[in-house]
Amino acid sequence: MSLLGFLVLLLVAAICGALGQAIAGYSVGGCVISIVVGFVGAFLGMWIARQFGLPQLFVVTVDGEPFPIVWSIVGSALLAAIVGLITRPRIAY
Repeated sequence: MSLLGFLVLLLVAAICGALGQAIAGYSVGGCVISIVVGFVGAFLGMWIARQFGLPQLFVVTVDGEPFPIVWSIVGSALLAAIVGLITRPRIAY
């Protein structure tokens, strides 16, 4: 993979991670964290899709590496929601 392809893949992962965090309503961190959430969300989303036998939707190929956009956003939203539920401060009355 070339350097330009890697940078484009990072940009796509960051956008998917940011969209997933926006859907979940909880932002874990900044741009670097959005990239990580995008990549982890892609793995989580694809795992869920394989478990239920769902097809890959809207796959972008960058330098021969496929990146599932829809499942990355779904996985990122699930990951951000889970992290948000775990780390949000509880209000005691």
